Formats: sequence, C-alpha cells, structure tokens
Amino acid sequence: MGNEATLHKDAMHVLKLTSRTFYIPIKLLNNTLRKTVGSAYLCMRAIDEIEDHETLQPEVKQHLLRSTSKLLQSKFDDSAYRQLLQPYEHLLPEVTIRLGDWLSVCPANLIEKVKESTSIMADGMASWVEKGFNIQTKEDLDDYTYYVAGLVGVMLSDIWEAYDGTKTDRELAIGYGRGLQAVNMLRNQDEDADRGVHFMPDGWTRDDLFKYAEENLAKADAYITSIKTKNILLFCKIPLALAKKTLNALNSGQEKMARAEVESTVEQILKEQ
Repeated sequence: MGNEATLHKDAMHVLKLTSRTFYIPIKLLNNTLRKTVGSAYLCMRAIDEIEDHETLQPEVKQHLLRSTSKLLQSKFDDSAYRQLLQPYEHLLPEVTIRLGDWLSVCPANLIEKVKESTSIMADGMASWVEKGFNIQTKEDLDDYTYYVAGLVGVMLSDIWEAYDGTKTDRELAIGYGRGLQAVNMLRNQDEDADRGVHFMPDGWTRDDLFKYAEENLAKADAYITSIKTKNILLFCKIPLALAKKTLNALNSGQEKMARAEVESTVEQILKEQ
C-alpha cells in the first residue's frame, strides 16, 4: 500500500486501462465522488475479472468469489485476500490483485456501501458460475444482469444520496445497469459464443435482446430525470449516451462506435451542461 496520492493516481491509471466508457465520466466527477465511484468501479471490475476468466476452472472461480465476498463482510484483510489469490496470482490482472488498494482509496464514510455491494455481487456471480451461466428465461436474464450490473446502479444511487441527499428510484437504477449490460452482451456476442457462453433466453433472437436493451435504457432515461446535481447528472448521461450510440452502431452492422464518435458524444454532453 502506497500513500494516498500515489494510490489515487494508480487507481485512475488502472481505471483508464480497464474501461474507456467509465474512465471519462469518473474523471469528470469532483474529488470525493471521483474517489468513491472510482474505488467502487475498480472493486467490481476486480471480481468481474475472476468471473469472466478464460482459463480458471469454475470451482476455482466459485471459491475465489465466495471467499472474497466473505472478506468484504468485515474489516477487509488484505493479506488474507492476497493469500487467497496466491495460487492463481500469475493468471489474474492487476485490477483483481489490488482490490485492497482500491478499497483504501474510498472515502471512509462511503466504504461500507462499496464493500456491501461488491460482496453481494461476488456472491451472485459465484452462483451464476455454478449454474454455468445457463440462462433459459427472461427471469434468468434479469437475475444475471441484476448481479453483474443492476447492483452497480443501486450502489451509485446510495452513493448519490449519501453525498448530498439526491434521491433516485432504485428500480430505475437497476434498469440503467441492465441496459448497459445488454448493450455489452450484444457487442460481445461472438466473443462470448467462442468461450461457450450464451446470454440469450431460450427462443430469443438477437432482436429480442435489442428490445431488452432498449426497454432498460428507457428506464435509464427516466432515472436521470430526478437528478439535479450537475456533477452527478453529467456522470450518468455519458455512459447512457454512449450505450445508445453503440446500440445504433450495432443495429447498422458496425462492431462498435468509432473513437471519434465517442469523443464528439462526450463533447456534446459537456456543452449542454
């Protein structure tokens, strides 16, 4: 563990390497929110990398995720966590190995919320690894997208409220998370299929998944109407706008948005503020 300034710098650097979509809006948050949301995103990314790992055996993933979930339920013991990962350290990315560092970046009054949400997520992910990601119904898809993305929306809503009393609808927050996740699923469908994972309920077509994404992104639109704090609103608008544009790009046969379009979309939102 380094000093706070170095750790914060490290956190932003690793964030930039792991997510171009979230790095931009997190960087635009004020200092307290940037540390909190940056920490939360990296903690969740840390466990996500275990869930998605291409070579770890399902039993190992379950063990790591459930044990991490337990460690997050009390004062986080970084040495116990490092010991847990030690046999697989050579296979895991920096973002996963340094979970303890990301927690230490989080402001003290908000850390319990981040730990609780990450713990619930790790446990939910372990259950889905155990089920072999076998999604058969829309209810299954809703359950899976709740654990990997809807929970992020709930946690952010709790952070906004703790920060300045901003009140938002938790159900709409879950829809926001699900919408972003569905766009990712559409974008990564071929890659997921290559590793034998299909996130499509039985009888669904790609069009059904597009519809699912659109319905949930409509909830995201409704979610942001109750946010008055400019800084938080800006943060919420950017991933939503990028998700909608990505959906349009996928609809017209492109693999993803062009880099220039990402930049112009962000510039446009900044101008509107």
